[in-house]
Amino acid sequence: MRNYDFISKYETLLSPVIVALLSQIHEFRGEQAKLMGTKEDTLIQFVEIAKIQSTEASNKIEGIYTSDERLKKIVREKTMPKTRSEKEIAGYRDVLATIHESYDYIPLRPSVILQLHRDLYKYSGLSIGGRYKDSDNIIEETDAAGNKTVHFQPVPAWETSEAMDRLCAAHDEARRDPALDPLLLMPMFILDFLCIHPFNDGNGRMSRLLTLLLLYRAGYAVGRYISIEGLIETSKETYYEALQESSAGWHENANDYAPFARYMLGVVAAAYREFNDRAQLLTAPELSKPDRVREIIKGTLGKITKAEIMEKCPDIAQITVQRALSELVKSGEIIKISGGRYTSYTWNRERD
Repeated sequence: MRNYDFISKYETLLSPVIVALLSQIHEFRGEQAKLMGTKEDTLIQFVEIAKIQSTEASNKIEGIYTSDERLKKIVREKTMPKTRSEKEIAGYRDVLATIHESYDYIPLRPSVILQLHRDLYKYSGLSIGGRYKDSDNIIEETDAAGNKTVHFQPVPAWETSEAMDRLCAAHDEARRDPALDPLLLMPMFILDFLCIHPFNDGNGRMSRLLTLLLLYRAGYAVGRYISIEGLIETSKETYYEALQESSAGWHENANDYAPFARYMLGVVAAAYREFNDRAQLLTAPELSKPDRVREIIKGTLGKITKAEIMEKCPDIAQITVQRALSELVKSGEIIKISGGRYTSYTWNRERD
């Protein structure tokens, strides 16, 4: 039977790479604290953008889609969900909002995890919400030819309740040890949660919601402003590779948390880096709004769309962004790459 013991495994993870990531994130958190008091109205807009991106990305990973217009209306509670996908999107929206607003009062307990899962499915009409799986599940992949490959066999259904109790108890014990960084305990818990795979459906989405909960409760609030789920979605192949590598030998207590820990800490560091980049542009008094648009494009390797520019500086009106883009194209500083609604821009590095 699996032994959930974060304390004994913790020391084995303190490689130079992981220690460097932890130090980097600690430093970024300090920088974020300094920036939090400035441009409060724009930071609120960051939160609204991140909610939309997080809800879209986490569901997209699981193949749950709706149109961009419908997604925004659902997240902003301007319409009722119609399809099954939209009902699951609305459920994610609500659980995400609960974590955003009340994380201080949401302890990591099996009963709480069940309640969050219940709310994830509250619009769907399905009876699986808030209940552990009632049949064994497997994590498998089907290739283009229809051949199935089993990647992992999770804990059987009859062991799930006990496994979740022991997992949460082990994490709680580790959190009480002041020598252990809760930031590193986060990927350890999430990996074990995914290996247990406690639900018939929704395990991936729950793992990402629990990631945010663990980060917020440990004092790392970057996920409010930058979508952690979005960063995972854009690197999901690496995510699955790290998950598979770290789950090997899990049932025998012989797995290595390090690959998954490196990946998850890298995502958190990337989120902080993006937040600091955006916030520093907001607080640079010498930069006009057109200059900020210019610096965003210059600092982007490859292409960037107008929509992406506006996400990075939500306090700048669309007409101002469009005017700045037109002037930069005219001056030859940027190159316009036409593509209809997907028109993008890139910095003309031949001029540098």
